Amino acid sequence: MRFMIIIKASADSEAGIMPSEELLTAMGNFNEELVKAGVMLAGEGLQPSSKGARVKFSGDKRTVTDGPFIETKELIAGFWIWKVKSKEEAIEWVKRCPNPMPGTDAEIEIRQVFEMEDFGAEFTPELREQETRVWEQAKKN
Repeated sequence: MRFMIIIKASADSEAGIMPSEELLTAMGNFNEELVKAGVMLAGEGLQPSSKGARVKFSGDKRTVTDGPFIETKELIAGFWIWKVKSKEEAIEWVKRCPNPMPGTDAEIEIRQVFEMEDFGAEFTPELREQETRVWEQAKKN
C-alpha cells in the first residue's frame, strides 16, 4: 500500500522561514531510516503558497488565483510517498517523525494512494495499458 504523508504548513513555513540546521539534520536522519526500511518512495518540501497559484474549474472556464492563500491550516508544506503494509504502519512511522514545525503545533495527514485495481471495471485494460505506459515514460524523464 502506498500513502501520501502530508506535512501541513505553518505561519513560519508560509513566511518562507527556512528550517534550522537541527531540523534539517533530524529530518535527514529520519529520511535515511525510511529509505533503509524500504518505506520512502519520494519526499519533498514545498515553497510557500505565495510562490504558487490555484486554478478553479467551473464548467469550461478556468480562473487562476496567485498565492499567497489565507488559510494556512489547509496548506501543505511538504510530503512523502511511502510504501507500507498498512495505515497503522504509516501512523507508527509518522509518530517517529521529528516535529516538522518546531516550537509550534504541527499536523501531518496520512492519505492512502489509489492503486489501479481500486478503480474496478471502469479502468479498462486499455486505460491500464495507457497508465503503465505513461508512468514508464515518466520514470525515464
